[in-house]
Amino acid sequence: MQTTVKLHSPGYGEAKTYLAAALFVAGNIALPQLFHTVRLGGPTWLPIYFFTLVAAYKYGWRTGLLTALASPAANALLFGRPAAAALPAILLKSVLLAGAASYAAARYRRASLGLLTAVVLFYQTVGTLGEWALAGSFHAAAQDFRIGLPGMLLQIFGGWAFINFAIRK
Repeated sequence: MQTTVKLHSPGYGEAKTYLAAALFVAGNIALPQLFHTVRLGGPTWLPIYFFTLVAAYKYGWRTGLLTALASPAANALLFGRPAAAALPAILLKSVLLAGAASYAAARYRRASLGLLTAVVLFYQTVGTLGEWALAGSFHAAAQDFRIGLPGMLLQIFGGWAFINFAIRK
């Protein structure tokens, strides 16, 4: 299913960029806390990426990049999750996600399940290769593909619904 949505791309000089990023970072703080109440909730549901996807797709690369960088850092500082050792890989995947989502939105001007699937598969595949290079273990790097499929599906279907219906402006 495909829908045309109103997309925004405010600049760094606009307060709207920082306000939107702050709201999405808050979402990326609250959502992981919710999922971390269940065993393996973070690695299974990948909640730290959800609002980064929405931010970058709906509000462009600047808002997406701010959200991608601030969310993992804020969670690590406030709650110790992600652990410091995991932060480089999560930041890499977050930045890749923000770039891919904002590119797809700007290029195609719509949010479809197919586009969101491509965005999620891109950032996860390239991010896994980057994580493998950082960690030196393919098994550890491929964790999102081994147990994070529910989270990827949440990003695709939940992200599509959020972009198309929850944020109307």
